[in-house]
Amino acid sequence: MRLRTLLALFGAALLVVVGPPLLSTGDGSDTGTQIPGLRFMVPNTPGGGYDITARTLAKNAEDAGLTHNIEVFNLPGAGGTVGLTRLVGEHGNGKLALSMGLGVVGAVHTNKSPSTLADTTPIARLTEEPDIVVVSKDSPYRTIADLLAAWKKDPARVPVGGGSSPGGPDHLAPMLMAQAAGIAPRTVNYIPFDGGGELLASILGDKVGFGASGLGEYRDQIEAGELRLLAVTGPERVPGLDAPTLREAGLDTEFTNWRGIVAPPGLSPAERDKLTGLIRELHGSKQWKESMKKNGWDDALLIGEPFGDFLDEQNQRVATVLKELGL
Repeated sequence: MRLRTLLALFGAALLVVVGPPLLSTGDGSDTGTQIPGLRFMVPNTPGGGYDITARTLAKNAEDAGLTHNIEVFNLPGAGGTVGLTRLVGEHGNGKLALSMGLGVVGAVHTNKSPSTLADTTPIARLTEEPDIVVVSKDSPYRTIADLLAAWKKDPARVPVGGGSSPGGPDHLAPMLMAQAAGIAPRTVNYIPFDGGGELLASILGDKVGFGASGLGEYRDQIEAGELRLLAVTGPERVPGLDAPTLREAGLDTEFTNWRGIVAPPGLSPAERDKLTGLIRELHGSKQWKESMKKNGWDDALLIGEPFGDFLDEQNQRVATVLKELGL
């Protein structure tokens, strides 16, 4: 009995020693991407570009087995600076991230936000995409030439709606368009909406003369015939969509938007590396690549400190452009 007991104890001890290395959860822990309780904050209303990006990222990460049960929630206000201020106040919280982009950079300036992106931990730039110029299917403007003719004649009577505050991408794009068309930016009647979801209803209801927004936000409505695409603001036409670039329309300008992820200040190196590691693994997944193609997003991955340098450059660029436009 004593010998049998000793052998049993020895066998149990051996299992403890050799067992754990042979176990694999298959839940992303082997790549270090599991972040239990991870939350993504969206600083505008549902349906906008930040919202679509965050929800796509969360679903793709879960489908790829990189992490699980990511919560996405919306905290709109002041062009994204309400969410930014909340994020900065979450010092050391490695389980919170903010979906953001050029719009937040501009809103910091125009809203004189006490919190800035320099106060955050830069995680990654994810995507780039052109803005688009769209009208409702019943709009009198059939082409970009029709729109420009009416806009030049009386800028105040052709309001433009955008899903970002002044200084954001949907504001800067039409302002650069106006400048290239010989329209004084100060005369443009720009109506800001807190995200593409709110803007869409006004375009469909002809409450604005035209809208400027991200391609990924309205591609479904364009393909369904609910919106008429007049032009894209990027350097090239978008495959599969029949619309000229601004340069093809005679306007010597172009514009692209970008989106990314930042986290609260005060993260430990391990917490920061968890978040950047999750993004790096997501970037290589088939799920993310399929979503990029579906939404018409261009790959613009920039991780960690290089993204921080990019944010500094964008901050200076926006300040310069706003000053040049007299805004």
